[in-house]
Amino acid sequence: MFIFVENSLLKVEYFLNTHRYLVRESNKLIHRELVEDIDWEHRLICIKGFRGVGKTTFLLEYVREQFGEDKSCLYVNLNHFYFTKRRIFSFADEFYKRGGKVLILDQVHKYPGWATELRQCYDELPGLKIIFSGSPVLRVIEGNEVLKDIARVYHLEGLSFREYLNYRAGKHFSKVTLKDILNRHEEIVRDIISEVRPLAYFPDYLKFGYYPYFINNQVFYTENLLKHANLALEIDVTYLNQIELKYLPKLRKLLQIISAQMPLAPNVSKLSSEVEISRATVLNYLRYLKNARLINMLFPNGNNGQLKKPDLVYLHNTNLLHAIAPENINNRNLRQTFFYNQVGYQHTLTSTPEADFRVDGKYDFWVGGKYTQPEKPKQYGAADMIEIGDGNIIPLWLFGFLY
Repeated sequence: MFIFVENSLLKVEYFLNTHRYLVRESNKLIHRELVEDIDWEHRLICIKGFRGVGKTTFLLEYVREQFGEDKSCLYVNLNHFYFTKRRIFSFADEFYKRGGKVLILDQVHKYPGWATELRQCYDELPGLKIIFSGSPVLRVIEGNEVLKDIARVYHLEGLSFREYLNYRAGKHFSKVTLKDILNRHEEIVRDIISEVRPLAYFPDYLKFGYYPYFINNQVFYTENLLKHANLALEIDVTYLNQIELKYLPKLRKLLQIISAQMPLAPNVSKLSSEVEISRATVLNYLRYLKNARLINMLFPNGNNGQLKKPDLVYLHNTNLLHAIAPENINNRNLRQTFFYNQVGYQHTLTSTPEADFRVDGKYDFWVGGKYTQPEKPKQYGAADMIEIGDGNIIPLWLFGFLY
């Protein structure tokens, strides 16, 4: 017994040393403004995000800014082999008794039984705050009776065009609301273009600006993105949804079909035949791919329709399109995928026969090139290749300033 305690203390000290090293050595990269939207006083906080989106960097940046090397805060990666033999609660309890106040658990989905243990920490260690990260498909609230009433969940998305532009051009533009864009986009754009030419950066963003690992190695960006997409399929989609690995090729084939034909108006019977799965499984797989942040689906009545067939399926962002199906790249695909991705983060997009997209059930948008014109009064045009808009014609790139 004595030996175990001594070794466990050594291990806690090991993680404290690792924590100090990471805080000192990790580079300060792109400031993610999600940090300002989180209620950090809450005792159980989850940060979800796609592989490579920057969750670890985000957490370490928060630690650096708020705690530095203060031993009351500890960052731990649960991918460490130590946690194959040590329970989260046991470790948290020991850290708490040593004066710990904030425990940050990265990659919590790697640990079996994580939800039950986090609940035990919440109930029995009232002075300990836990912040944990995980896959976007992790069921923290939905269908999780253990944590649904106590956890707060936040999504770290890829970089908005605004965040990318701020980094590349060395600027500090603030995010704007959809209401501001609709009512005073010309004024907003004049302020921006007085400092930088956004269209000079826009094509690069569409190709390799959504995921922050372009900072370290732009040459291998596509290879890194494909690696992360495959890992998302192999682990996030299959393992976390308890799908047998033998069905992975079918998931990959479905994603390839979507990529090659997007925006895809899915014929479920045809997809069922091509992928060799049932119709019900097609709809389940589409939902899994959406939850994994690999695709977006457009329904006629928003989220309430997700048990049914979507009207259209898009890849989640333009970088995925460039990586998975470069042969399917055209202006329409890029523009509509960008619009859905940037606007859909905080707003509800639905399909409508009246326009390309309906936003929040009341704003109709046509998305196209510089000569885009709404077909009816009170509609809007999101026009590519224009720097400044006029009236209800708004530059497409400006929708990348929503977050």
